[in-house]
Amino acid sequence: MPIRRARPLLGTFVEIRVDGVDGAHAVVAIDAAFAEIATVHRLMSFHAHDSDVTRVNRGASRDAVVVDARTREVLSLSIDFARASDGRFDPTIAAELVARNLLPRPSEAPSPHPKADWRDIEIIADGRIRCAKPLWIDFGGIAKGYAVDRAVAILVAAGATQGCVNAGGDLRIFGARAERVHLRTASGYWPALELADAAVASSSGSAHIHGRTRTAADARASVGVVAATCMIADALTKVVLVAGAAASSAVLARFGAQACAHDSAAGWRVAA
Repeated sequence: MPIRRARPLLGTFVEIRVDGVDGAHAVVAIDAAFAEIATVHRLMSFHAHDSDVTRVNRGASRDAVVVDARTREVLSLSIDFARASDGRFDPTIAAELVARNLLPRPSEAPSPHPKADWRDIEIIADGRIRCAKPLWIDFGGIAKGYAVDRAVAILVAAGATQGCVNAGGDLRIFGARAERVHLRTASGYWPALELADAAVASSSGSAHIHGRTRTAADARASVGVVAATCMIADALTKVVLVAGAAASSAVLARFGAQACAHDSAAGWRVAA
């Protein structure tokens, strides 16, 4: 019988369901998965005074900053997405989010350089982070998906053969059996998908910024991306939101992802 648990994490309710493991072992595995999600949140929170993200924003333009291996991994992957999307995805858009009152101004951090972007981030060979210009990074476009993937890895390692980790709009099904999921959209539409051993992320609204133009996405648009991992799906929803369906086909194909998009004028359409 499947075991389910839910906790408030990542700014939403995270639900974990596992099958194929007996009750006692399932609870232990689920607790470990929740603990890993909490650790990812602690390391990568823009709001927390002592997170890796805050320490990078505060000091990496002055001196290299030591961060957790998980933070380095997410930063490296964010740079990969920025490069692949020609800067449409950019982890350094926090200044624009602060200006729109969507994030708080980080305390003790130097004001970001107006020309700073992802190219100014350097991951040194010893794993430290250095920035060529003052900048503010934010992992709001990728960390939730990464946390879901970390949780799934823990559950699978514990012997779970089927299950789901659902963090609001970011969800990953693991196991061979297909399951039906619904996408939450700003327009009120609820399309259904059948997923087996795959992830889906959905996103909507103007809280997302085009990394290159620094303009807000259309508040009326909604997108869903299906990919092998939740981190890929999470990041690529932002690319589709800010760039549109047609302009996103190449980067979706590069990461083996598919997307659907909705707006009030065109309705639903497949992006790739």
